[in-house]
Amino acid sequence: MRDPTTLRRLVETVTALPGFTTDIGTRVLAVEPGYVEMAVERRPGLLQANGFFHGGVVAGLADHAVGGAVTTALPPDRIAVTVNLQVSYLAPANGQSLVARARSVRIGGTIGVAQVEVVTVREGREEICALATVTLRSVELPARVAPSRESTARG
Repeated sequence: MRDPTTLRRLVETVTALPGFTTDIGTRVLAVEPGYVEMAVERRPGLLQANGFFHGGVVAGLADHAVGGAVTTALPPDRIAVTVNLQVSYLAPANGQSLVARARSVRIGGTIGVAQVEVVTVREGREEICALATVTLRSVELPARVAPSRESTARG
């Protein structure tokens, strides 16, 4: 099993790369082997016309969290990429934040399956707003994500 500090560093590194997750302000809350929890705070650019978090933001946060969860269960030179994402929206995401809690269900040699629950948090209370089941493929870890030999030697 890989060191929890190394797993967290990997998830935080991928989350901090320029792109969608950085633009929406994704924060990593928890990382364990096969489990990742992430959050996004409410702001105008993430909302749809009714003032709720946009469904694309909900799905994007779910997708990124579940990719992290499966990646933490893979060998160190591998990363998970989405093959199929099925989201069921259960309630409007109208809180101050979104929290995605992703857990790997089954990891094979090439394909993994995971589930993620997304809740919206309003005045300290959580309400589930989406559930997703995701199929992911294991691919080679990109060079821009791979730790340097020096940091790998330190663990």
